[in-house]
Amino acid sequence: MTEPLRLAVAGHTNVGKTSLLRSLTRDVGFGEVSHRPSTTRHVEGARLSADGEAMLDLFGTPGREDAIALLDYLERLERPGERLDGPARIQRCLDSSEARQRFEQEAKVLRQLLASDAGLYLIDAREPVLAKYRDELAVLADCGKPLLPVLNFSSASAAQEQAWRDTLGRLGLHALVRYDTVAPPLDGEQRLYESLALLLERGRPQLQRLIEDHQNKVLERQDSARQLIAELLIDCAALRQQVASQPEQVQAAITGMHEAVRQREQRCVEALLQLYRFRSDDARTDDLPLLDGRWGDDLFNPETLRQLGLKLGSGVAAGAAAGAGIDLLVGGISLGAATLIGALAGGGVQTARNYGERLLGKLKGRRELSIDDSILQLLAVRQLHLLQALERRGHAALQRLQLHTPQAQQWRNGTLPKPLHKARAHPQWSTLNSGTQVSAADRQAQVLELAGELADAMREARPEQT
Repeated sequence: MTEPLRLAVAGHTNVGKTSLLRSLTRDVGFGEVSHRPSTTRHVEGARLSADGEAMLDLFGTPGREDAIALLDYLERLERPGERLDGPARIQRCLDSSEARQRFEQEAKVLRQLLASDAGLYLIDAREPVLAKYRDELAVLADCGKPLLPVLNFSSASAAQEQAWRDTLGRLGLHALVRYDTVAPPLDGEQRLYESLALLLERGRPQLQRLIEDHQNKVLERQDSARQLIAELLIDCAALRQQVASQPEQVQAAITGMHEAVRQREQRCVEALLQLYRFRSDDARTDDLPLLDGRWGDDLFNPETLRQLGLKLGSGVAAGAAAGAGIDLLVGGISLGAATLIGALAGGGVQTARNYGERLLGKLKGRRELSIDDSILQLLAVRQLHLLQALERRGHAALQRLQLHTPQAQQWRNGTLPKPLHKARAHPQWSTLNSGTQVSAADRQAQVLELAGELADAMREARPEQT
């Protein structure tokens, strides 16, 4: 079994070292992230694995605070005529009483770097290049370990990236990586590990395994996320409720359906946050602008009739023919209801049980409510927006995601995907319908088909990342 690499994360106080560890481990609870200086007072560790095998041990170290004084002290430790190399100078410092008193925090950093295979030096790219940072780098370089500078907050408008690149180059540090811990680039981890592999050739196998594992997990999360969204949409598309035509009962039913859809969307949001390992309150949604409920003749839509034709068998012909005669007698005012009654009778008890109640409700003047097409489109847009935001969100981010409602023209146009049209005719596919037994196999097939269409929609929205 390959030994995991040991990597020390160093830098001045309050530059985002703990934030970087949160981002790489996808753990929002790692350490403490705060704007207060010197939040981390001791070395904290985390382990990254691939396929259950440890690849990389990360060690977050306390913030450096007095590099100028430490560098002066190191220079004073050399005796006349001595020519100590960097690691020997560092070790002499660590053996001194000052390392246990005045430079206690700095000593923790140096000991960890000496015990590691390499180090990451985290930089707040918004800060000007000051003497204290140059002295920090000089001290760390004395440890004799490969050092990779990481530019944090590099996407900020106040970032001074070129000044930092020039300074690092003069210090002999030409390899560096940009990695914003609040909003890391989609390929940020891959670039970081690839840059480390250039400095640490013997660690290339472990780092390559981490890259491949990270890419596989990204794809797995995306597939799972799209299935969660597809399940939400199928649930809402197949939701329906029959209600008497009295206005107060209709309004009460609509209100209940609104609340059911809102709660179902919230469960989807929470499931997505859990999948991406964020807190349950890291996203907040605007209230859905739900309309007055969709009322139509879904019982007679092509999907329902097609399904009846498949289920009825040989008895459909005689039953439908008899029903057609009744239709002629009543002038067709039942929109084909008599024909359907005849077909149900010819098809047998099971078919009548599945569709008879809905049909009889319509014949008795009851309204059958379902969710508007535009609301289904809006749900899809909102959840895809959330998914894209979660993919770009770092685990050190402290601000809540706000899931805004798009403008009407962005979601009221277009037609529903085929799986949602099918779901309209299959109330048994919705977990929101009381008293129905969800048909798992048929429903899952439509969920997978719809998830594939959502994947196509996301690729079209960002073609440069396909």
